[in-house]
Amino acid sequence: MMVGALTLSVVTNHTALPNYAAIHAANSSDFASSIFCEKFSHIPCRLDVKKPVFREKSLQFLAGQTRDLKSKSVVFSSQNENDELERGGSSACTDDSMPTAFGNDGSNPGKEAVDSLLHCGADYSQSAENLGNQGCLLDKLKAVHLHILAMEQWNASRLKLCHRSYSVSAGNLIHFVALKSLDVAQLKEDLSSVGLLNLETINPHVIASLSAGIQTLENLTSNSLNSKGTVEGVFNKSLDKLSKGEFKISKMTQRASSNRVLLLGQPQDDRASHIMVTIGQEAVESGTLLNDLLETGTTIMRINCAHGNQNVWSEIIRRIRSSSHMLEKPCRVLMDLAGPKLRTDKMKPGPCVMRFSPKKNGTGNVVFPAQVWLSPQGAGAPPAHLSPDALLFVDGEEFLSKLKIGDAVRFSDARGKRRMLKISKKFPIFAGVGFIAECTRTAYVQSGTQLCIRGNKSKPPVGFVVDVPPVEQFVRLRVGDLLTISRDSSNEQDEATASKVGVHRVICSSGYLFDSVKPGEPIAFDDGKIWGVIKGTSNSEIIVSITHAGPKGTKLGSEKSINIPESSIQFEGLTSKDLMDLDFVATHADMVGISFVRDIRDIVVLNQELAKRKLRNLGIILKIETKGGFENLSLMLLEAMTSPYPLGVMIARGDLAVECGWEKLADIQDEILSICSAAHVPVIWATQVLESLVKSGVPTRAEITDVANGRRASCIMLNKGKHVVEAVSTLNTILKGSSKKVNAELKPLVISRRLI
Repeated sequence: MMVGALTLSVVTNHTALPNYAAIHAANSSDFASSIFCEKFSHIPCRLDVKKPVFREKSLQFLAGQTRDLKSKSVVFSSQNENDELERGGSSACTDDSMPTAFGNDGSNPGKEAVDSLLHCGADYSQSAENLGNQGCLLDKLKAVHLHILAMEQWNASRLKLCHRSYSVSAGNLIHFVALKSLDVAQLKEDLSSVGLLNLETINPHVIASLSAGIQTLENLTSNSLNSKGTVEGVFNKSLDKLSKGEFKISKMTQRASSNRVLLLGQPQDDRASHIMVTIGQEAVESGTLLNDLLETGTTIMRINCAHGNQNVWSEIIRRIRSSSHMLEKPCRVLMDLAGPKLRTDKMKPGPCVMRFSPKKNGTGNVVFPAQVWLSPQGAGAPPAHLSPDALLFVDGEEFLSKLKIGDAVRFSDARGKRRMLKISKKFPIFAGVGFIAECTRTAYVQSGTQLCIRGNKSKPPVGFVVDVPPVEQFVRLRVGDLLTISRDSSNEQDEATASKVGVHRVICSSGYLFDSVKPGEPIAFDDGKIWGVIKGTSNSEIIVSITHAGPKGTKLGSEKSINIPESSIQFEGLTSKDLMDLDFVATHADMVGISFVRDIRDIVVLNQELAKRKLRNLGIILKIETKGGFENLSLMLLEAMTSPYPLGVMIARGDLAVECGWEKLADIQDEILSICSAAHVPVIWATQVLESLVKSGVPTRAEITDVANGRRASCIMLNKGKHVVEAVSTLNTILKGSSKKVNAELKPLVISRRLI
């Protein structure tokens, strides 16, 4: 299915402002995007230049840092009936010749405002020679202003498709894209030198800020260019819009704020940003986790539909709503659809054995015994402030009722070794009582292990360990190893044998992987922790040579990501699983996250599916985690704005870094923030935020700086981990302090008399 005509335009030399005669030939139903920056040139538009017609005079603008008009070459391409790119181009444009096109009857089919721009082109192009005079800065700013107005008129029909609640935001997004298409480096310096306008901060209100700057310069410049007639009328028309409040700075700021509240809710605890936490099965197993997260500042809970099932999700959401109501702390629920992500399949479960060991010093002496949690079967996780090394659930009510602090519990582990647990602490829990026991020797415990109280003269009661989970299986990959990715598990081999010969095997049942990759392409696993090169492919297997892993090898386990950055894999937008999960999300969650969106087609399909379900208030989060998703972000936002759903964007930095390159991630995330700021769309800052704190309890300095940078977003997301409650508390403190200036105290200088 072809959705709209997409084209590519590349401007050589310094990026000059467009020829407005050529604008008349544009198909106004297609959005004309522009170059975001030199690194990521991408201009979707449609322009027919196969039969160029040259006008003697046309509107010309100053480009680059020089003050002479530069020639430029423009290359165009559009999709033909076979959905393939068809290239065309124009010759270099000079002062005397600019390419344009007209209607079939030879007339010019442009809109009234664009006509006005063209009529004033000759007079304005003549005045461009005087830009080096006192009115230079004002004229440059007016040229930019005219270009942006023309871009808005060019896309008038596209703007009409947007829902009324997004019409102003969509207009400002087009203004932003038009501004970003220009080389305004010299203009930025000129404006900065007079302290007038910072073009880097006007994203939420582009045209209003430029108009205000023009008015200020006109008031300050007594001998500026005498811009009368049509040019003056164009500016007056723009200023009329501002006076009516359509693009007023205060109104645009208010629009961005209302969009943020509509999607995410009101921020809590005097913070400007929300805190989101990913939760899963642990929220059901623990009776206190959700309460602790809400108490420490969490305002949004995220559930990943790639894991768990609808029964688990229902119970998690029920508990979230209950805790939120009980604590009187508002909390919304986001559910991420799994999307067409490539992952390793689940591996065969390992033995149901649990190992715990004490901590020892360099000489082998025990410095801290292993901490083991004992509780009744089905009691769930221990209190949040405890961090035991192992959880043992015991079937034996009489045994647990007679346990007391100081008792010694004897057992034989899975190897037949005699071991002992000493009860050190006792805690009341929802299902009765729980205990912390200490063990000074390594033990392997399995389901059915018998526990008894030592020293009891009468027949001692016994308990039995139950529900020991299977050991998570994995393969350990080292540089130089070969990894076979199979479509099914028919050829799965024993890992013990594989590790000896350095050949390992994992399963990926997705057909997309085997149908698209080629030898020589790089491949990454587990968000880029492991890298390799594809050596060979077949219909059922892919051979990978590992090129990057940890010094001692890196584990690759079940359901870990697979990325092939240079492959042109054609994914479907919403999978069959996504559509089934969407029915559940629509009736249980406040927002739905759409994973791996790549282009406008994915948004069209999404809107169709939402319309089928007659959804009105479900928030939509576009997860940007691919190169295509980043390059097409403006187009996708405009398409999403044709529907009334609350809209947001998540910067999913894990896959995004792997797909686009680690060294580009910082620039890419800044560009996404700028685009969304212009569109008045809230942004979620995600992936590995305070990761060390969440996992180990201690943050790195770089993580704290990352959070400070993330305060520009409307929401910051934490992943689940052992110390996630402490991480939320730390994040809450940082976000609260963002509005308070930290000033260094200036102490008076005291000069010692001895120095006089």
